Amino acid sequence: MKTVLITGAARGIGKSVARTLASEKKYNIIINYNKSENSALELEKELKDQGINALAIKADISKLSEVEEMFNRIKNLYKGVDVLINNAGISYSGLFQDLSPDNWDEIFNVNVKGCFNTIHCALPYMLFNKKGVILNFSSIWGSHGASCEVSYAASKGAIEALTRSLALELAPSNIRVNAIAPGTVNTDMMKFYSSEDLKCICDNIPMMRMAEPYEIANLVSFLISDKNSYMTGQIISPSGGMCV
Repeated sequence: MKTVLITGAARGIGKSVARTLASEKKYNIIINYNKSENSALELEKELKDQGINALAIKADISKLSEVEEMFNRIKNLYKGVDVLINNAGISYSGLFQDLSPDNWDEIFNVNVKGCFNTIHCALPYMLFNKKGVILNFSSIWGSHGASCEVSYAASKGAIEALTRSLALELAPSNIRVNAIAPGTVNTDMMKFYSSEDLKCICDNIPMMRMAEPYEIANLVSFLISDKNSYMTGQIISPSGGMCV
């Protein structure tokens, strides 16, 4: 049975991914969280009640020491991580001139350095076994840009460059590296918008609606599976036609 680590798995897309993979009953599931402890522990119990080997581990992925400690716990149980899903991330909305250096650093520390930290810790086991899967989360704004989200878009652009370059480096070791770049997804983050704003958002999506988390999770399930054994270095964008 393979072991999968999902960062930011206590809420939103990450939580839906954990549930979808649990339904397949072929993964040990590591639920990484930082602040959403109650949600993470509830998800851990939910999966365990289904007979899944699940474990919630707190770690701030922007801090290498905490990521190393998380991986040490995983190694003691399962030797290592076969599938790494870098889902955790934060965003910032506002004008660039109002963006402070601290805001910029925080975005990059979580979104980019966080990926570096988890990949850095996951790779030795994957390289030893000559197999593994890394799936990073980008965004349509990483490829196409977004007004008032410069720092977020820049961090996701970095993730896409990391994905393509690392895929080339690791392909000879049979380690696949891809990224998923969703458009607008109906998660808790969207609850801050008014009904009028949500309608405006959906009106600008060719499919006239947001994605549901389970739709992203279903795509994740395929991308990390053996059915997708020959794809690497790709940025897959489920955006409802926003980017074609």
